Amino acid sequence: MKVVKFSDKTLEKIYSRLAHRKVRVKKTVEKILSDVSAKGDEALIKYTKKLDGAALTQKQIRVSESETSGAYQNIESAFISSLKIATNNVTRFYKKQIKKSWKLKGEDGITTGEIFNPIERVGVYVPSGTAPLVSSVYMSVLPAKIAGVSEIYLATPPNADGLVNPYILAVASLLKVKAVFKLGGAQAIGAMAFGTKTVPKVDKIVGPGNDYVTEAKRQVFGYCDIDMLAGPSEVVIIANNFANPAHVIADLYAQAEHKLGIGILITTSKKLANIVRKEAANGYVIMVKNLDEAIDVSNRIAPEHLEIMVRQPNKLLKKIRNAGAVFVGPYSPVVVGDYISGPSHVLPTSGTARFFSGLGLNDFMKSTHVISYTKKALEKVAPAIEKIASLEGMKRHVQSLKARLE
Repeated sequence: MKVVKFSDKTLEKIYSRLAHRKVRVKKTVEKILSDVSAKGDEALIKYTKKLDGAALTQKQIRVSESETSGAYQNIESAFISSLKIATNNVTRFYKKQIKKSWKLKGEDGITTGEIFNPIERVGVYVPSGTAPLVSSVYMSVLPAKIAGVSEIYLATPPNADGLVNPYILAVASLLKVKAVFKLGGAQAIGAMAFGTKTVPKVDKIVGPGNDYVTEAKRQVFGYCDIDMLAGPSEVVIIANNFANPAHVIADLYAQAEHKLGIGILITTSKKLANIVRKEAANGYVIMVKNLDEAIDVSNRIAPEHLEIMVRQPNKLLKKIRNAGAVFVGPYSPVVVGDYISGPSHVLPTSGTARFFSGLGLNDFMKSTHVISYTKKALEKVAPAIEKIASLEGMKRHVQSLKARLE
């Protein structure tokens, strides 16, 4: 790892690496999406053969009931007990986020309020490249179910034999996903955004993916909603002499396990910096004068994952403004958030934690504003409405008001 001192120039280099590590895939994705929009299932079959090596018929795009039943025979029984721990924690966490509709009563019979309703159809994308992201199934599906989404569809790439990973299928089945489709990459996103004869059009697409998936989500935004534009994974670790170097190094190596993953250590300790520099790779060690400066650097980077390994981590936690998820103390590595703690591991990356949040119930809810006035209440505010509408030149708006008061 490269050891650098904190400066604006250092941050610019890191920002540049985080922002430009994506492959230039815009035109490729445009072509795929255009084909899917125009040719539907025919295009899905073509790109699944070309990109995943799987020759599917139209009927085989959707996972059959027999394939789902067979998946249970190919998973370890111990996995089910591990899954239960994880899903219980995720459920407990997201039940705390449930919103209730509300009303505000004012004078003269005025009522305003907000009604919350779940999105009706959601598409979940689950990567399955070198390793199937089984955890992404429950980390994405459970918040949607708890929010009340009635139709949840899942897309995941098949292997060359046209089969979906049995663990992904089993979890999707246990969580009562409405259907699973053998689709990967931009073609999967296009299918869910536009709809085909086999794949229903959804209202929102969520879930992590590679650069092609992310670019496809960006391009279909507007045809449907998306959760965020997430890039390769990253971790920032704030640590000093209190931290165990072995913990820091292990967590940096864990992050490097992700394709294009990057680890950044921010530290006041030259000793720790030297140890990490020799042992870890693919990232930066940023030297700072004190922990306040460490917090400032972290907030400016706005990392996906932030670990705090100092003697009193909660003091620093109060000052953190920008992070997808914060892992507090030496026994809270990112891995617990990846798999079992409860909050979804679908988090903002590449500095977007400045304005994006981790996946939550808000992503699956929409609100409707409610306004109810009596004639007396309308008469009272009519002069103010007329004044503002007239300034904007909205004569018909004023007439709409006066028609009720004459």
